[in-house]
Amino acid sequence: MNNFFLKNKDVWLVLIASLLSGLFSVPAARADAFQNVSEIKRKIEDFLTVQSAGYPGKVVVTAGNIDDRLKLASCPSMEIFLPQGSRAWGKTSVGVRCQSPSPWIIYVQASVNVYAQYLVAAVPLAQGTLVTNDDLIFEKGDLTQLPPGIFTDMQQAVGRSVSVSIIAGTVLRQELLKLTPVIQQGQNVTLISSGSGFSVSAEGQALSKANEGQIVQVKVLSGQVVSGIARNGGQVEVVF
Repeated sequence: MNNFFLKNKDVWLVLIASLLSGLFSVPAARADAFQNVSEIKRKIEDFLTVQSAGYPGKVVVTAGNIDDRLKLASCPSMEIFLPQGSRAWGKTSVGVRCQSPSPWIIYVQASVNVYAQYLVAAVPLAQGTLVTNDDLIFEKGDLTQLPPGIFTDMQQAVGRSVSVSIIAGTVLRQELLKLTPVIQQGQNVTLISSGSGFSVSAEGQALSKANEGQIVQVKVLSGQVVSGIARNGGQVEVVF
């Protein structure tokens, strides 16, 4: 046996080298077959960045950790989606789906933080108070950590009526400030219509109350009913 090995030493060396080469090449091939989790996180963050476009202030998107031990088949075309009930706001869940060559689906925790200005009461406000610019100040923080219905624009709150007395520093929300009708039912109003080179006005009586920008019906002296847009100062804008 020893003589046989010595006589065929070169053949044996080639065979052993070939086997060793095959053994060491297997892990590399297997690694390529698994999906890179860093790429999954990047695609999730890209997706949420698009979904949150248009949010005020600074938006920070972060995908949660994915267990490196999770061996997912490599996927050339992943689909990122928001599961039912999830949205690109605060703590959320994002789905990642692969259809081929090996179907799989996972859900990853993520966060979308929105840092922007919001309005708070600068002074105590009694119930029924009409809000003015002097009653408001801006603070800055993560909007996703605040209650829904907050105000981020001064003009959204000015002119509204305080529905319940609040203390200074209260974060202003829509439920705390109600719209005040600019036109009351039965009120005498002025209908105004203007265009290129002309302006016409007429008197009438509002058939219902309306907030700024709402449609209101007005009965004019002839008895005809005209619809227009409610404006401050008892005016109704008629657009033809």
